[in-house]
Amino acid sequence: VKIPPGVDTGSRIRVRADGASPEEELYLIVSVKPDARFERRGDDLYTQVEAPLVDAVLGGEVEVPTLKEKVALKIPPETQNGRSFRLSGKGMPHLGKPETLGSLYVTVQVRIPSQLTERERELFRELKALRGQHKE
Repeated sequence: VKIPPGVDTGSRIRVRADGASPEEELYLIVSVKPDARFERRGDDLYTQVEAPLVDAVLGGEVEVPTLKEKVALKIPPETQNGRSFRLSGKGMPHLGKPETLGSLYVTVQVRIPSQLTERERELFRELKALRGQHKE
C-alpha cells in the first residue's frame, strides 16, 4: 500500500485490487507514530534546541534537525529563553500537494554553563556588578 506524503492520524486510504468492484474495496485508517524530535500540528512541526548562554547573549548559530537534513539557525544577540523561530517550508508536506510544506517552529532553550572555572565565576561576578550599576 502506498502511503501519500502528508498523511496524518485518522486519514483513510482506499485499497482496491485492479479490476475489483467497489464492494471489494478496503479502507485503511492511518495511525502515525509520534516522533521524539518533533510535535506535529497539521502541516507544521515544533521542536526545541539548546543554545549555549554565550550564543544567546552575543548571538551565534545552533544546529536544527529537519525532516531531511540539519540546518543552521542564526540566533540574534540577546535571545531570550523560550523564544521561537519559524522556518518556512521545513514542515510536513500538505496532503494532496506534497510540494507545499508547512513550517518548522524552533523554540530555543538557553543552556546555562556548568562546572565553571574560578575565572569564569569571577567574570560572572563582574558582569553582575556591572548590571547592578546600570539598571535599565
